[in-house]
Amino acid sequence: MSIYSIIQFICGIAFFLFGMLTLSENLEKSAGGRLERVLKHAQKKPALSLFLGMVITMVIQSSSATSVMLVGLVNSGIMEFAGTLYIIFGANIGTTVTAWILSLAGIESKNIFVSMLKPENFTPFLALLGVILIMSAKKSRQRDAGRVLIGFAVLIYGMKFMTSAVSPLAETPEFASL
Repeated sequence: MSIYSIIQFICGIAFFLFGMLTLSENLEKSAGGRLERVLKHAQKKPALSLFLGMVITMVIQSSSATSVMLVGLVNSGIMEFAGTLYIIFGANIGTTVTAWILSLAGIESKNIFVSMLKPENFTPFLALLGVILIMSAKKSRQRDAGRVLIGFAVLIYGMKFMTSAVSPLAETPEFASL
């Protein structure tokens, strides 16, 4: 592992943490009472929480991002820790279901629409939409939604940086035997 990989990994952690902080702070601002009511209602019904976790993960294509958002919601006091467990279980099921569906569709296709299902491919568009919302929105709620999108994009790119920084370790025989 080179010094560049170590720096890239540290920068990935910084991006990830900054994205998580931005996402959770602005999600708290833009959540309002409506999201709080929906999540509190879902907390009371495990089956609904499981389904909600599946849907959220299938939409954003990342159970890690779903878990990070839940940590932000617990941190902000919108949700209770115990209420997030079924949503996290649903997120993991959603990842599995999504992978199964995409394996049937052939995710390795050269088709542009299929390749846009990967988070690193659609995240720049979310970041662009976030910048447009921040710069042009008249209401603070819309600007907060733009900041949520940018936070999510930074979080995804932080995860991508960390992944690419440690990928050379897979080819190292000592690490593989460890």
